[in-house]
Amino acid sequence: MIPKVSILIPVYNRENFIKRTIESALSQTYENIEIVVVDNKSTDKTWEFLQEYSMKDQRIKIFQNEQNLGPVLNWKKCLEYSEGDYIKFLWSDDLISEDFLKKTVPILEKNEDIGFVYSKVKIFSELWETITYDLKISSSKIPSEIFFKGALLNEYSVPVSPGCAIFRKKDIKITELIPNGLKLSHLDYGAGNDLLIFLDVLIKYKYFYYIDEVLSMFRFHNDSLTVRNDLNDYYITSKFFFVDENNLLYFYKKLYTNTYISLLRKSKSFSFSKEKIRYIIEPFSNNEYKIDLLYLISKILKKIFRLSNDLGS
Repeated sequence: MIPKVSILIPVYNRENFIKRTIESALSQTYENIEIVVVDNKSTDKTWEFLQEYSMKDQRIKIFQNEQNLGPVLNWKKCLEYSEGDYIKFLWSDDLISEDFLKKTVPILEKNEDIGFVYSKVKIFSELWETITYDLKISSSKIPSEIFFKGALLNEYSVPVSPGCAIFRKKDIKITELIPNGLKLSHLDYGAGNDLLIFLDVLIKYKYFYYIDEVLSMFRFHNDSLTVRNDLNDYYITSKFFFVDENNLLYFYKKLYTNTYISLLRKSKSFSFSKEKIRYIIEPFSNNEYKIDLLYLISKILKKIFRLSNDLGS
C-alpha cells in the first residue's frame, strides 16, 4: 500500500478562501491522503464551511480549538491530529497543483538521504502574479549546504514557507519560542518558525530536492501575513537561533557580518549609526550572548534610525 500523506490546513477566519484551498487538496491524483483542518476558533463562517465539507468527504478531518492558540501552536495541533507518514502543510489561503503529491512523494520514498522536496511557487493576486523560490536549475537532488547558504546568507533563492514542500512526519519539529525569554513573533505570527521547520529537518540530511515546476500557489491579499507585517527582524533572529543551537560557527560569522553590514546600509546617517551600534553591541559580541545580540540589533537600530531622521540626516 502506498504511504499516507497528511495535508495539514491550519485556519483562522478564512471564509473567503478556505473552500478553494480544501478543493485543491481534494483534487490530488495521489490516492492515500487525509486532510487535517484545525480551526483556531474563527469568528467568521469558516467553521460552518468546514463542517459542511467534512460531511461530503471522509478524507477531511476537522477540529476546532476551544480558544485561539496563535498560529504556531495551531500548526502543532494539526501535526498531533495527523496519521500520515508524510506531511504537507497547506496554508488556508493557498493552493497546490493536483499532481503535487504524485510528483513529490516518490522522491522521498526512493531517497532516504533527502530531507524534503519543494517546488517553485507562484505568488498571485487578482491583479498580478510572479514566480519565486527559483534556483534557476533543472529538477535535481542538491547538497544541503546550498539550502543553508540560501536560507542563512541569502546566496540562493530558497523558501521560508513550508507551504511549498513535503516532509517526513518523523522529522518535523516546530519551534515555539527562542530561549532566554525573548518572545518575538514566534507565537504571534509564526514568522521565523516556518523557516526553522526547513532548517531543523535539513540539519539531519545530506540533500534536499528541488522541482523546477510551479506546484504551489501562494495567495497575496490584504489579510495575508506578509502584507500586514514587517517580518525581517523575526527571520534574522530565527537564523541566529538556528546557527547557535547547532554550533555552525562558519554560518554564524558570515550571518553576523552580513546582518551588520546590511543594517548599517539602511541608516541615513552612516557614521552616526556605525559608532552608536558599536558602542551598544560590541560588549555583547561573544558566544554567551548571541541571541541577545540579535535582539539588540533589531530593536536598537529601529531607535537609531528614528533618531537619525529626527536629526535631519
